[in-house]
Amino acid sequence: MGASQRAFFGVSALLFAACAALTIVWCASMSAMGELSMPGGWTMSMAWMRMPGQTWPGAAASFLGMWGVMMVTMMLPPLLPVLARLRRNRLAALAGAGYFSVWTLLGAIIYGFGSVVARTELQWPAVARLVPLGAAAVLLAAGAVQVSSWKARQLAVCRACSAPESRGAAAAWLHGVRFGVNCTLCCLGLMTVLLVGGMMNIAVVASIAVAIAAERLGPRPDLVAGAIGAAVMATGAVLLARAL
Repeated sequence: MGASQRAFFGVSALLFAACAALTIVWCASMSAMGELSMPGGWTMSMAWMRMPGQTWPGAAASFLGMWGVMMVTMMLPPLLPVLARLRRNRLAALAGAGYFSVWTLLGAIIYGFGSVVARTELQWPAVARLVPLGAAAVLLAAGAVQVSSWKARQLAVCRACSAPESRGAAAAWLHGVRFGVNCTLCCLGLMTVLLVGGMMNIAVVASIAVAIAAERLGPRPDLVAGAIGAAVMATGAVLLARAL
């Protein structure tokens, strides 16, 4: 391994460690704030609420900052083999920036949607009472996506991703963006589980991160994806039985 490669993996390891530590601290601080009890016997995470004196733009910026840190923690390990194929650290950095820009955009969409849903649940108790049933249905759907042929195709695209033909900066950035789009599609079911299971729960975050890495880097991705999907659907079925 050359000096450039050692520097690349060294910087990547430091970035991962820093983001993992920040994710743990964020989850712990949000958990310490407690959750809001809602009609229907469930609790709402404070991640969707504004802090006292905080504006909505400020709350969105805070959420996106921690979302970005969390995505680096979860996605960087399976992304490293793709970035390492670019040979040059500058191009790898550009591709990584393009990749995580897609995840940042997804985070903005999620925050906007989640905030609207949270306000609706606070204003309409009848809607809040349907959340346990809705969460069970969403998990069943996420598990079904996880075991589908569509998921298998998306996963195959992610695992087969190679370096761009051109070595230019623009090509590296676009390569990262395209891979980010493929990755978000591939992780649709798992990201749904993360949101339903609780982004503030470090055990859920770690479990999803391990699942993504196993799918991307493991020897039998079809079996791994299927097993994860079966577990998600089983969890959804248990929640559905409780909700009913």
